[in-house]
Amino acid sequence: MQHLRCSEEVQTALREQTPVVALETSILSHGMPYPKNLATARAVEACVRANGAVPAAIAVIDGVVRVGLSERDLELLATQRDVLKLSSADLAYAVARGRTGATTVAATMRCAHHAGINVFATGGIGGVHRGGEASMDISADLYELARTPVAVVCAGAKALLDLPRTLEVLETLGVPVVACGTDVFPAFWSRDSGLRAPMRLDTAQEIAAFIAVHRELRSSGGILVANPVPHEAEIPYAHMTGIIAGAVDDAARAGVRGKAVTPWLLDRILTLTGGRSLETNAALVQNNAALAASIARAYCGSGASP
Repeated sequence: MQHLRCSEEVQTALREQTPVVALETSILSHGMPYPKNLATARAVEACVRANGAVPAAIAVIDGVVRVGLSERDLELLATQRDVLKLSSADLAYAVARGRTGATTVAATMRCAHHAGINVFATGGIGGVHRGGEASMDISADLYELARTPVAVVCAGAKALLDLPRTLEVLETLGVPVVACGTDVFPAFWSRDSGLRAPMRLDTAQEIAAFIAVHRELRSSGGILVANPVPHEAEIPYAHMTGIIAGAVDDAARAGVRGKAVTPWLLDRILTLTGGRSLETNAALVQNNAALAASIARAYCGSGASP
């Protein structure tokens, strides 16, 4: 791919078929305040390395899709104010215009696939927004999962979304949803959304074997691995539902719409939880990075073809 450049470390790992985990960067530029964003990005990369894989954070830097970022790149994304938020529809614009942008789940999946990376860790995926049956506000993440063969490890969909409809759309699109070590679908900050998980697998080895069979059968699209936030970091769902409802009402009164909704709500929820939601967010993305690295390691160890 002409406009994609892998770091030397990522190139070597892919060439030698050793484990690599893709990482998104919108959490760095749009999901957390500075300096927590930069500290979390460093901690996530450290988790990937500690579990035997190479981290490959992805962003567009000056019009080039970069897979594997330097410390300087991470600092730029964490501090620069005019960084674009890139979904899959925005990638070509950022490249063509020579812009710098941080990738969402959908854009990261697409770039990871072009680079030859099979496993991706994030915090939570986008989904069907509340009232989406009328507004048709549905994240591109779901459609990218339906067509791009990358396994996405997350803590479920963001809890401020319509979770039942999000699961319904994933089922309609034929995306396998596997909960790791639980029978329920996690809700980002909370371990239990009250919704039953479509499938359950308990270990990284089982998940890696499932990915290998999914590809062997030439199944289209990706796999969603839902990994609950650690017990000690969770905010119970019953507590979060009231906070989220208040934040959603506040956003409606403020007239916030489109791409601005999610970061606005996250900031409002941060205020309403007294900062606790930010700490939980950092904990869950590190937890997901550790599982993703273990899955990537097991997948490479199985001898499965890329």
